[in-house]
Parts: sequence; structure tokens; C-alpha cells
Amino acid sequence: MNSTTGPPDHPTDDLADDPTDDVLGKVGERLRHVRTSRGATLADLAEATGISKSTLSRLESGQRRPSLELLLPIARAHRVPLDELVGAPPVGDPRIRPVPVRRDGMTILPLTQQPGGLQAYKMIIPPRGEPDPRTHTGYEWLYVLSGRLRLILADHDVVLVTGEAAEFDTRLPHWFGPADDEPVELLSLFGKQGEQIHMRTRRKT
Repeated sequence: MNSTTGPPDHPTDDLADDPTDDVLGKVGERLRHVRTSRGATLADLAEATGISKSTLSRLESGQRRPSLELLLPIARAHRVPLDELVGAPPVGDPRIRPVPVRRDGMTILPLTQQPGGLQAYKMIIPPRGEPDPRTHTGYEWLYVLSGRLRLILADHDVVLVTGEAAEFDTRLPHWFGPADDEPVELLSLFGKQGEQIHMRTRRKT
């Protein structure tokens, strides 16, 4: 399987466009809003946190860059989550809505959205023609969900059944497809740069 994912865009070096700086730049006004909404003075907050009034004043005016060491005591004193002081953006929806892709009779569902690194796919492969082993850069891990998968890898010709897995360097000549006249369904993890899959299992006691 050839990966069609291109290299990720390079991040800009312009710090003015750094979203982290934009978030931190608004911390001061948030600190002032939280404090005044609770009717607390700078002196009250200094006594509760052990941070000097001058430091707190500079934080609120934006003259002092906020740090975790300063924000944690303030969050504890106000009894608010740290995220509320920082104004961190909400976590994005983690659900993936894969769009099926048809290629050479196969149905491929991309299960990852970020470019680069390991890519995950669910594949449904119908009966295919004669094996045509090919090579390309990368490393692949296959797991059979249903059916029987025939894998040709260099001099090896093996059949994997449901629940079995294989991993291999795709620089070796390889081909895979149904071992019989029934479609095979599988998961594929592919690293274009040759990343190997590291699986951890709990040690039995």
C-alpha cells in the first residue's frame, strides 16, 4: 500500500503568529477580572498567595510574563481551574469521521487526520488478480479483522487469519490480498519514514 500523505507544512518562525503568545497576552486581563469579580484587592491576593503586590500588578498589566509558578498559587487562591485563568482553547472533538476512498477495488478508510508519522487505515479488500509484489519506503503493520489474508513478502508466502498480525519493512517486495474468494478486512498502520510499531502488553503475574 502506497502512502499518499505528503510532508507536513513547516511551522512559521514568526513568534507574533504563535497562538501560545496570543493566549498568554490575554492572561493579565483575565487575572484582573477574576480578582475584581471576587471583590479582592491586590493586597488580599498577595497575602493569600505569597506573591508580592508589585508582581501581581505587573502580571495584570501585562508587564510580567505569566508562568506556572505564579499562576498555580493564584488559581488556588481564587479556587478556579488553571484553564480559566489562562483562557486555554477547548479541546477539539476527538472523534474521527473517515471518508472512504476507493482504490484498485479496495475500500480504504483513513483513521488518522494528522499528516506525517504513523498513519492508520481500515481496509476492505475484495478478491484480486495475480500477486504483483512492489517496494516503497516505509514500515507496515497489518492486523486481520475478518477473513483470510495472503501476504507475499520477499521469499515468504503466508496466510493470516482473523486475529493474526504481521509487520514488515516495505522496502522488501510485498503484496497482500484475500487468500480465497472472500473479501478480507484489516487494519493497517503505516510509517512512511520507516517507524516500527511498538506494542506493549501487561506482564502476567
